[in-house]
Amino acid sequence: MQPGDSRDIITDILHAFVKQKKELSSKEVEDFAIQQRKQLNLPQVGIASSNIRRQLKRLKDLFLIERIGNNYRITENAKFSEIFAEKIEKYYLQTILERVKEYFSAIDEYHE
Repeated sequence: MQPGDSRDIITDILHAFVKQKKELSSKEVEDFAIQQRKQLNLPQVGIASSNIRRQLKRLKDLFLIERIGNNYRITENAKFSEIFAEKIEKYYLQTILERVKEYFSAIDEYHE
């Protein structure tokens, strides 16, 4: 979700994995999201199969889920704090920080 977003379909998708605690097909994720939105009286927006698959890819690209055959699961069935520490904090954030430092150094050199 982006800052200021209301509950987005990606939240429902992630909730499916947290609640179900098993491998899920994209159809099972879609069905779960529809059911959750009905129970919470939320609009049925973002639930198109194509959008579900796009959001699954987004979560996969963020290292939060992985694909196993035709199904998806939480990466290595790990806790999210472990996934963050091992996949995101060590590699993803470190790469971003290094790049930002390079930009600032370049700006400093330009202004000398």
